[in-house]
Amino acid sequence: MTAEGFLEGRRLQMARGVLLQCIMGGYPSARFYGSDDGDLALVPDPAQIHRLPWSKQPRAFAICDADELTGESSSLSTRGQLKAVIARYTARGLAPVVATELEFFVFAPNSDPTQPFQPPLGLDGRREDGHSAFSVSSNNGLRPFFSEVYECMAALGLPRDTFMHEMGVSQFEINLLHGDPLLLADQTFLFKHLLKEVALKHGLTVVCMAKPLAHTPGSSMHIHQSIVEIGSGRNVFSDKAGEPTATFRHFIGGQQAGMADFTALFAPNVNSYQRLCHPFASPNNACWSHDNRAAGLRIPASSPVARRVENRLPGADANPYLAIAASLAAGLHGIENELEPSAPIQGEFVVPDNLSLPCTLHAALERLKRSQLAKELFGKEFIEGYIASKTMELTSFFDEITPWERRVLAAQA
Repeated sequence: MTAEGFLEGRRLQMARGVLLQCIMGGYPSARFYGSDDGDLALVPDPAQIHRLPWSKQPRAFAICDADELTGESSSLSTRGQLKAVIARYTARGLAPVVATELEFFVFAPNSDPTQPFQPPLGLDGRREDGHSAFSVSSNNGLRPFFSEVYECMAALGLPRDTFMHEMGVSQFEINLLHGDPLLLADQTFLFKHLLKEVALKHGLTVVCMAKPLAHTPGSSMHIHQSIVEIGSGRNVFSDKAGEPTATFRHFIGGQQAGMADFTALFAPNVNSYQRLCHPFASPNNACWSHDNRAAGLRIPASSPVARRVENRLPGADANPYLAIAASLAAGLHGIENELEPSAPIQGEFVVPDNLSLPCTLHAALERLKRSQLAKELFGKEFIEGYIASKTMELTSFFDEITPWERRVLAAQA
């Protein structure tokens, strides 16, 4: 839209079905988004209009809500779904607080998708070989890129906590500061867009796939969650003596009750399960633990005021609005129904059958299809439309024969 049209308040409308568009570009049947495929209004959030610092031509970026023309939020909007979950907390006098940890890879350009990704050439003319995890000098070869990333983050008002090299080859992680869930979802979304745009300027490729390299840790988007009392700001997960509360237990119980049903929301792509089936601290379970990274739900070591629950299931490929909404909705379901969690696990453990999670996209979609809880919390239209869109993507994947199949199976009698 032109700047003049935007400043005049001209309404931007978009076909309703676009919210269910597949990643390949196609659409499920119109019955999933209204047979008329009528318009939605894109309503910009005044707090999320940004001048894009990496663009030579003056450009702005506005994060919008997708609203029905009658004024209410569209049930197909993931941002709208998150706002609805937050409103349910507000009605109880509570405010959830979240933080995201986003991992990503920085690669050289990859024009041939049949070939593996490669780390970029550094300023020293060499490619990283995988021995730079947590090194203070690990990103020297990418310093011009990261310098502009930091500058653009500052220009967009994106506060960062820590930035580090992760376990994978040319893999990095940013921790965003904790705060309002909608704000953090917006910041995570905007940061991913920033990363890719700045990378292109520097002749690089940023990849937020869950598992872009074989035999290498995948990329997660861990979600840290706590709840405070509106007004006092007290963390309701801790009592006056600093001990865990019943609300804390019930929140974990709700997380456990929803994780299997919501796996397809946290792990939305075929590739998501490559990360989860080859764990490298990417646990595919609904167990919980005090500071054990093998558990899907981890309670990090902290003071009572900072007591929180870390959901370690979502990958970097997850929609931040939907992943945060699903995690918080499950926790609130536990609070409302006073669900008790299983016993915490420590050390090495075997995942009980009732706490295991789907390990393929097909299994996760079948679980979501049977979930009454998902339909109660997000509405039948959203869940059925989401499943229809993801089923098209899965079908597209199965329409192709992989190099592994040709390499290994072709010689079989």
